[in-house]
Amino acid sequence: MCAIICLHTLKAIQQQCMILLITTKTRKEITMNKNNLLQSISDGHYDKAFISLYGDDADTNSIHSRYHKAASEFLSLYGHLLDDNSEICLFSVPGRSEICGNHTDHNHGCVLAASINLDIIAVAAKTNTGDIRIKSEGFNQDVVSVANTDVVNPDEKYKASAIIRGMCDGFNKKGLKTGAFCAYTTSNVLKGSGLSSSAAFEVMVGNILNHLYNEGKEDPVEIAKISQYAENVHFGKPCGLMDQTACAVGGFVAIDFQQPQNPKVEKLSFDIAQHDYSLCIINTGGNHADLNEDYASVPAEMKAVANFFGKDVLRQVSKAEIIANAKQLRENCGDRAFLRAVHFCNENALVQKQTQSLKNNNMQEFLEGVNLSGLSSISKLQNIFTVKNVKEQGLALALALAGEVLDQYGNCAYRVHGGGFAGTIQVFCKNGYVNALTSAMNGVFGQNASYVLTIRQHGAVKLENLL
Repeated sequence: MCAIICLHTLKAIQQQCMILLITTKTRKEITMNKNNLLQSISDGHYDKAFISLYGDDADTNSIHSRYHKAASEFLSLYGHLLDDNSEICLFSVPGRSEICGNHTDHNHGCVLAASINLDIIAVAAKTNTGDIRIKSEGFNQDVVSVANTDVVNPDEKYKASAIIRGMCDGFNKKGLKTGAFCAYTTSNVLKGSGLSSSAAFEVMVGNILNHLYNEGKEDPVEIAKISQYAENVHFGKPCGLMDQTACAVGGFVAIDFQQPQNPKVEKLSFDIAQHDYSLCIINTGGNHADLNEDYASVPAEMKAVANFFGKDVLRQVSKAEIIANAKQLRENCGDRAFLRAVHFCNENALVQKQTQSLKNNNMQEFLEGVNLSGLSSISKLQNIFTVKNVKEQGLALALALAGEVLDQYGNCAYRVHGGGFAGTIQVFCKNGYVNALTSAMNGVFGQNASYVLTIRQHGAVKLENLL
């Protein structure tokens, strides 16, 4: 009798597994179109992808609402361009946080970065209109013809349309396919926070082109390179490649820019959440309006030291050479240039050590490295405040306050985040101390100054591929 019951039970389990397998397969094979997209989001068709991107403990209702609203806006704007069988896809590209390697990439150095759970999302579909139409929430629609995209339009400088044109140009130059599409995007990657909202948009355009016209086969690093090309040549900004690479690849990434046209990129499987830590970004609200000279001075002074040795960038000069020529460098380049050159060498070596700490799953050693990077930025790189307005030192204040709040607990780390001079700091905080940190920071810099983030393992993705 017991054997018969067990046999029936086994058959029931097998039937349930078969039903689940068929259901899962059917869900994957569903093609989204303008008639079923909204209902599919509401019914949980994308929940597996949402969990993969945002975690088990993410607010499912807010995620559904965000994607449902984006899809509604897309259909309202572009539904008339699509027939009933036109495939509609969802896309996501994360923002990024620089972890180590402060101001090293522009001199062909090494960087450690990570993607975060704030992202730009897009709803997109192919069209036969002959142009790319992108409407980003809060901005006017951009329309770019897919013909003659290799022409740099001076009137588009610093405009989103220049990025779109540049991405198509970059795809064409690499022998990749391009074509018309329409898309609606919305982003919660904070602008002006050093989290790379602009790079995320660039990679998103490439992400859409990659999946709609190239079967998603192009490597994320290549998408990042095309994004840099679009920003440098068409948009008119001489950016590096760190931001785009971190957004495109996802997770922790170690990047070596010794050969900037072919950087070495290594993705690291490390999750701070497993160590009960969060990444907190504190926005001090500083004004970036008059900081171009400050930002430009860093690579300029580093390259001046390199030029002293007959080299183009500091990666070609050793720390021993710099120290041995300290007197002459002071006279030729100035004290600050000498200190910034030493910072470059130390930070470059620290990236290697931090990368190994993550590989060894050594959280304590990693935190010590974060603090070392922060101290070097303060004392040698000197990008904590602008000398044009010494009364405003939001970053220095935030770092000091973080120390006052967290040093009593230990096992936390903090540093300047991104380019510096104004903007944000980065804090790796034990989850039990996050409330104390954010309460103190919000009390000084405003109610919404603190952002508690996680490291996202996925880079640029098409959500349907995560189902």
